[in-house]
Amino acid sequence: ADALLPPQTTKATQWFHCDCLMTRYGCKAFDEEHWRIIGNFVKTYAENGLNMILTPLFTPPLDTQVGGERPTVQLVDVAVKNGVYSFGFDRLERWIRLCGELGIKWFEMSHLFTQWGASHCPKIMADTENGYERIFGWESDAAGNEYREFLGAFVPELLKKLRELGAADRCYFHLSDEPSRDHLDNYRAARDILVPLLEGAPVIDALSDPEFYDMGLVKIPVPANDHIEPFLERDIEERWTYYCCGQGKKVSNRFFAMPSHRTRIMGAQMYKFGVEGFLQWGYNFWYDQYSRHEIDPWSVTDGDGFFPSGDGFSVYPGPGGSCISSLRLRVFAHGLQDIRALKLCESLIGRDETLKLVDADMPLTFSSYPRDPGYILRLREKINAAVEAALIKRD
Repeated sequence: ADALLPPQTTKATQWFHCDCLMTRYGCKAFDEEHWRIIGNFVKTYAENGLNMILTPLFTPPLDTQVGGERPTVQLVDVAVKNGVYSFGFDRLERWIRLCGELGIKWFEMSHLFTQWGASHCPKIMADTENGYERIFGWESDAAGNEYREFLGAFVPELLKKLRELGAADRCYFHLSDEPSRDHLDNYRAARDILVPLLEGAPVIDALSDPEFYDMGLVKIPVPANDHIEPFLERDIEERWTYYCCGQGKKVSNRFFAMPSHRTRIMGAQMYKFGVEGFLQWGYNFWYDQYSRHEIDPWSVTDGDGFFPSGDGFSVYPGPGGSCISSLRLRVFAHGLQDIRALKLCESLIGRDETLKLVDADMPLTFSSYPRDPGYILRLREKINAAVEAALIKRD
């Protein structure tokens, strides 16, 4: 069809793990070699429709063994003297400029409380009277006065810098990843500390219990695609979804064992149900479970038995710091392009007529869709033909 796809408005993130690049290639955190390699991997990231990137203000408290720690990758310099905090943002500024130049629009600030419960603090390193040392971590109470004072000093300075960089309105924040109902009190305490400091900046978190939304604890929940139905019934201002190692039955995912059409179908599903954002936890997670040791993704594809093959990463480390795409990354990018084509079609023939094309074989849901690998290709041909016909008629 003689037409251009409209710009992508769907936000899409796969978590970018700077420490895995550092470990794989033997460089130091944010030295020039590390920055060069980061640029290679961000370029491939953006070329495949991923336009929001996990930004490690501090070492992300993700997939870390309790009491353990991941290699330090901290964009923000912290100093504390006589109980007074000061901050340096040179690396953060370089990160935002580099990512922006390579096509990234949105920035996803790393989690400010630990995963699966929000009970503790991320690892935060600082220059102190005793030297460079960890001032927060597993030993720190997330709801304690010390961390509360730290956030009270840090967040306003961070927002000020983001405004100076022109990025403040393109940033999302995280509290804690995948809290369950057992963590409601902890999550509420974390929310009560952080959200008043954010001046209205959006908060997103992967969670699949609608009670967090119903209680007003998070305005933009990110439910798994096999738990999304109750969230679709609610009037949420910005709809998101995610999948990871637990979404192996019926719904879309990207495991090695799944055919490509099962990965690509997510695009049509997100379009139909007005889902504006997508999150996946592993762009380049090349560690075992809990990040205890490195794995070689060319030969170990399941994190040493941690997750189904293909879940933890969608790119491979190439020679010289080059980034090599997987088939499943390319196919997911096609799904994002399907959304753009559907939105173009809608602008020309209307949403109702466009949905008739989507549902022609059967009514599409997140768990029910044609298993015929030809469906998604036929759908795209129908979309293209409808766009072409509408443009000819208009002209």
